[in-house]
Amino acid sequence: MIPTGWVRGVALRATAHLQRSVRTATIPSGAGSVVLGGDVPALPWQTSVTPARSPLAGWRGIAASLTTLLVGCVTALACTGISLRSTDGSVITARTVEWALSNADHDQLVLFPRNHAFTGQTPEGLRGMRWKGKHGFVSLMAYGQPYGPDGLNEAGLYVGMYYFPDFASYAPFVPEQRERSLSVGDLMQWMLSSFATVAEVKEKLAGVRVVNVEDPRFGGAPLPFHWKVADPTGASIVIEIVEGGQVRVYDALLGVITNSPGYDWHLTNLRNYLGMAPGSVAPVELAGRTLAPLGAGTGLRGLPGDFTPPARFVRAMALTASARPLQDGPDAVFEAFRILDSFNLTLGSTGTGDKLAKDIVSATQVTTASDLKNRVFYFHSMWDRGVRKLDLSKIDFSKISHTVLRDGASREQTVRELHVSAR
Repeated sequence: MIPTGWVRGVALRATAHLQRSVRTATIPSGAGSVVLGGDVPALPWQTSVTPARSPLAGWRGIAASLTTLLVGCVTALACTGISLRSTDGSVITARTVEWALSNADHDQLVLFPRNHAFTGQTPEGLRGMRWKGKHGFVSLMAYGQPYGPDGLNEAGLYVGMYYFPDFASYAPFVPEQRERSLSVGDLMQWMLSSFATVAEVKEKLAGVRVVNVEDPRFGGAPLPFHWKVADPTGASIVIEIVEGGQVRVYDALLGVITNSPGYDWHLTNLRNYLGMAPGSVAPVELAGRTLAPLGAGTGLRGLPGDFTPPARFVRAMALTASARPLQDGPDAVFEAFRILDSFNLTLGSTGTGDKLAKDIVSATQVTTASDLKNRVFYFHSMWDRGVRKLDLSKIDFSKISHTVLRDGASREQTVRELHVSAR
């Protein structure tokens, strides 16, 4: 089922018939309804139907950047995540990845095979929890490390990491509990390699202990994150670890997530925007004169347009809830990309010219969309807006090796030139 009402007449239905240019990454040989959260009332813009480890490595060069980030450059990570559903049952989870400090090489992917052996990182080194992965998965990379902002496994489970400064507070490391201790990156790999559904993650989450790893390679900087987890049924949760290790799990309302403060605060803040609705307001008669709205979309006057996490959360909720009817997975993927265009953070908006990073062209370094039903991972980057995809259903994860895939790391925009022939 899909949203109905004001969007039905929109001419964007024609997008289902457009040709889509998508590059497919290749692997070298050998190598239901979204769960609603809390007691939040139905939103007026929502239509009648719900839309839908390895050692930490490669970080020596960015320790100073991470420290700078935690001192004050909060806009460096301003990620926004959404979810959409289509009539054929496809579930799409999509997000932007913002990082304004330097080029993180988020357009490189790492693949892990089934039965891969993992060891958790702790303050004592690689002496944390050990486990063998059940599922193969793909993840974005960051500075060459073996995990990154987004990942999808062969069962269709999605896990995304989103910045959570000033609120994330992990459990203290206790040597006697090292066998169940994980770093923030290990937690992502553990979920992707071990589970097929959100329900499985929730059942086993209490069995692990996420600790802060102050490694010299990080300049002693903590990594404050919270996580979104989603599966092909449409189930979606947000995991937050606060107050020295307290684990809080929320149903992700329409799959929307941004950053700080806590998820419960964002849900409460939505009540400040209950007067808005899609469409246009009715004309008003005043002293014999009819005052009609100027332009379309006046029903959403007051929708916050800045890039703070609270503003992006409200805006993402409104645009997701009012999404047009979607035909299939690819249709929903490209609608998700359109919606997320509203959240692209230009580099110039993050600071003054003399303080801007010299090796990137945008704070939004990569935008992803994961088709959980069909197991396809899509992305485009600041360097190349042409969409690339990796079809996990075509990969035999029992035969590949631990592989870094750089095929999608293009540094040139894809532009198709049109030619005119003389008669």
